[in-house]
Amino acid sequence: MSESASPETIALVGNPNAGKTTLFNALTKSIERVGNYAGVTVAVKEGEMFTPHGQKLRVLDLPGCYSLRAHSPDEKVARDALTGQLAGTPKPALAVCVVDASNLERHLNLVLNVIELGLPVVIALNMVDVAEKQGLRLDPAKLSEELNVPVVPIQANAGKGLLDLKQAIRHPFPPAAASPWAQGQEDPEPARRAMVARLCEVAVRRPDAHQQTVSDKLDSVLLHPVFGWVAFLAIMFAVFWSIFSFAGIPMGWIETGLGNLGQWVEGAMPDGDLRSLLVDGVIGGVSGVLVFLPQIVLLFLFIGLLESSGYMARAAYLMDGFMAKAGLSGKAFLPLFSAHACAIPGVMATRTIDSAKERLVTIFIAPWMSCSARLPVYFLLVPLLIHRQEGSWLQAAILFGIYSTGILTAFVVARLLRARLGPDKQPNHFMLELPPYRGPQWGYIFRHVADRAWAFVAKAGTVILGLSILLWALSTYPKTDSEESGEKLAHSAMGRIGHVIEPVVKPLGFDGRTGTAILTSFAAREVFNTTLGVIFHVEESDDEEATRGALRDKLATATWPDGRPLFTPLTVVSLLVFYIYALQCLPTSAVVAREAGSWKWAAGQFVFMSGFAYVASLLVFQLGRMFGLG
Repeated sequence: MSESASPETIALVGNPNAGKTTLFNALTKSIERVGNYAGVTVAVKEGEMFTPHGQKLRVLDLPGCYSLRAHSPDEKVARDALTGQLAGTPKPALAVCVVDASNLERHLNLVLNVIELGLPVVIALNMVDVAEKQGLRLDPAKLSEELNVPVVPIQANAGKGLLDLKQAIRHPFPPAAASPWAQGQEDPEPARRAMVARLCEVAVRRPDAHQQTVSDKLDSVLLHPVFGWVAFLAIMFAVFWSIFSFAGIPMGWIETGLGNLGQWVEGAMPDGDLRSLLVDGVIGGVSGVLVFLPQIVLLFLFIGLLESSGYMARAAYLMDGFMAKAGLSGKAFLPLFSAHACAIPGVMATRTIDSAKERLVTIFIAPWMSCSARLPVYFLLVPLLIHRQEGSWLQAAILFGIYSTGILTAFVVARLLRARLGPDKQPNHFMLELPPYRGPQWGYIFRHVADRAWAFVAKAGTVILGLSILLWALSTYPKTDSEESGEKLAHSAMGRIGHVIEPVVKPLGFDGRTGTAILTSFAAREVFNTTLGVIFHVEESDDEEATRGALRDKLATATWPDGRPLFTPLTVVSLLVFYIYALQCLPTSAVVAREAGSWKWAAGQFVFMSGFAYVASLLVFQLGRMFGLG
């Protein structure tokens, strides 16, 4: 295509895990999430690139799909975008088919689908380095000759071949009038399969059958029906142990720094409401969340390592048989795994699921995957169970148990709900491509971790800060003439709220102060820590040493009016159970309503999960008391 006729919009299309988003980032200099497993891109992303001659082009990163049959939402989005039927998105003048060079047989079927649409096509033969390591010898020129489209070998993660690709985008071959393999065919699928087989025969020379790659050798262990599960559980446990073990030192730095800041402000300002607002409301409230930043950073670092290495695809393969018992397929694993970072992208990632019923069930249970917003609560409460054994294997075991409890309960509910919805009209097959193992993409991982850390800090500096100020005001006003901190709190608006709530939460083992913290956390789970920080700072303000101490130390010494410990091990377990199950995220409910196409589904999910959390916490506490554990 000539310079004057260069396309204004180009679309990147390919199978899941072909490297589209990596190429999109390289062409547009964007930073999108890149995972070495299928199903990351579930919506159209847009960016801009420039040709070697400086012309600006609009680039669309389409959802990964195996064909354009439009059986699943992601396939429909890709097809609609390519044919110009996607609202608000112009029809692309050219499609760049991103193909995994190490797995041509799987990827070429989609290429034929796209060529049949009549668009000019350029094939980006990605991951040629991986193909060479597997002993494959490719002939891009022969492939180009057979398909009559440009074929450009590239290595997107290293930026190799991008200039050649940009030149091909600027001068693509004219589209063929018809696809010869599909001419005269009522059902073109058999003809496509035959064409793919022929292309692989003439354009790929394979290694001897007895040769094993490194990925094959690793998979013989990591996908073993016994050793694979042992490795999976060991990896997950090691992640949790590392989070508690390695984060202690930076957490101490943050805690000490914020404590010193509070002391400095307290010493520099005269006594009064303004000083109290800054020390007790702003610093005290926000510090209850920020102190857990190192643990959250470590969690996302490990998630990035597991994703980019290719292990997450193996985890999905292992989980397929287990998830079938819950009426789900391995396709549901990746959205549910994503929900451990945040339920919103997890819910959106269900678009890769063909079955509408399975998709609804997956959306329903996704919030039971413990997301990062719950972590500050877990990291605050778990050490209270074993006090000063921070960083121990026991804390890792408890956190592992928390995650497992949410997952197992979700699968039981999924099984029951799936049975009520009935079987699919067509069988739903799970097909997963196992990418080769790769070294960590450190640039992406560090950017991803930095983005998540900044999002956490920004939330603490906006939402949590605003709520901290509101909570301080509720705990300070209206005032009383009494100098007793307990009476001040009881007379305040927050104390009165706690008095009203206490009869509701006392059967769960909580007092009004804890109940108030739970109520405020329905705005954002992390606010639980902030509320406790504000409440217990007020209560302990007559004891300077206690005031300087960490929130966890204050909770450990908190008591009921009769002197009984407030946060007993049974009470802490009851709290943890409540936070495992409660749906405390209004943005998630909004996304569920959109993706499920019904506010009734979102409202039912909120009511069911909140009620389930209350009943589960009630049973834990009351049964524990019956057996003398409270």
